[in-house]
Amino acid sequence: MGFSQADLQAYRGGTLPDLISHHLRLLIVGINPGLLTIAVQAHFARRGNRFYPALYGAGITDHVIDASAGLKPDDARHLDERGIGITSIVPAATARASELTAAQLRDGGIALRARVAELRPAVVAFLGITAYRIAFDEPHAQVGRQEQRWGSSQLWVVPNPSGLNAHSSLSDLASAYRAVAVAAGIETYPTHDEA
Repeated sequence: MGFSQADLQAYRGGTLPDLISHHLRLLIVGINPGLLTIAVQAHFARRGNRFYPALYGAGITDHVIDASAGLKPDDARHLDERGIGITSIVPAATARASELTAAQLRDGGIALRARVAELRPAVVAFLGITAYRIAFDEPHAQVGRQEQRWGSSQLWVVPNPSGLNAHSSLSDLASAYRAVAVAAGIETYPTHDEA
């Protein structure tokens, strides 16, 4: 399923539904969807994104999910059974997250906080410190577990899996994602390091 750059531009501003588990434990929050994500209606669809390889490396999934042509029903069911949900701070698609304004991030943060109050996951994990700092007016926040909670939900900030975040290796991502899964009470699969 190939899309030209012109094809993808038609998806600018588009949205896709949140992926929410029936027994949500861990809500993973991206910044906003990319154009390909909207085109195929699957979170983190771009092949170069390290999100699904990091979930596998963390022992959260038992295989690497390929969402590049859409999320397969078996993969959606696997995430659901694991208690994993996926959403974004800003629901509207852009070619790059850097196109978002601070006002869009703050408005998205307000709406997200209301969704978290309804969903009540054990852990909310934000992918990327810069967007988190802006969206929630936390200019000094650091990666890791945050001091504040939203109701009963722990808040964590973990590295963004985008290929643009070159200073975090796949191993770094997997380690951070495993920590949030454990905090959420998700039993992880053995990783290659443990086998």
